[in-house]
Amino acid sequence: MAGYERILVPTDGSEPSERATEHAVDLASQYGATVEALFVVDETYPATSHWDVVVEEEEATGERALDAVAEAGENAGVAVERHLRRGVPHEEIVDAADDYGVDLIVMGTHGRTGLSRVASTGSTTERVVRLTTVPTLVVGGAGVDE
Repeated sequence: MAGYERILVPTDGSEPSERATEHAVDLASQYGATVEALFVVDETYPATSHWDVVVEEEEATGERALDAVAEAGENAGVAVERHLRRGVPHEEIVDAADDYGVDLIVMGTHGRTGLSRVASTGSTTERVVRLTTVPTLVVGGAGVDE
């Protein structure tokens, strides 16, 4: 059976991300691994006159999402490293997996909704799975809005 030392869990604070976090923390607990929690401030939105406000709001959302992963790790006795990056989400996730030397990526499905999902071709999770060489566990679940 494979062992894991570093597990990347990208989060956007959504329910699917929370389910992925639960799986990542559980696996990290079993293997004595560290969880690398990642939030990406999506810079693919068109620039607006209020861009700084949008970025500040995204960063605040990211801090809350990372806090939730850190709390889950603390409750399970698992070390969590927090990372906030800016860029195109799927590209940053793939780069982070390489940068942090992870053995596994754990992602939820359908974390993004609304305009950001409609405007893209394929979900962030689908793109990461296609582009990374790191094994990726995709966590779905009942009750996820399409």
